[in-house]
Amino acid sequence: MKILKYGGMGLLALLLLIQLYPYGRDHNNPPVQASVAWDSPQTEALFRRACADCHSHQTVWPWYSHVAPVSWLVQNDVEEGREHFNVSMPAGRQGDADEAAEEVKAGKMPIKVYLPTHPEARLSKAEQAQLVAGLEATFGTYDE
Repeated sequence: MKILKYGGMGLLALLLLIQLYPYGRDHNNPPVQASVAWDSPQTEALFRRACADCHSHQTVWPWYSHVAPVSWLVQNDVEEGREHFNVSMPAGRQGDADEAAEEVKAGKMPIKVYLPTHPEARLSKAEQAQLVAGLEATFGTYDE
């Protein structure tokens, strides 16, 4: 019993201590430098619903993104998402825009870890196909 008590207290102390580590708290949204000429309002709505938190400068930072170690994961996902594809940047600096449709089509996006806390990002097969077609129409297709 003592081991459980002290182990629990140690775990709680560790969780409190890691809150002091500053990574994962840079919850700024840089200025939007460009807007996208979406092929349709439906494509934009689907993108905003399923992709924008990680692929734009209009991230909505939920409460748990302020609590380590989850904040570290969220910050990393947003940074990585913006690095690969970012609709808030001017054309030519958006990253792999032409690959966006392929990632959605392959089921790689939105990432699985995002979906439990963002059920609105779950796309039906029809919505997924509509988003893929809209992304291709907006950004072009990926030519390997």
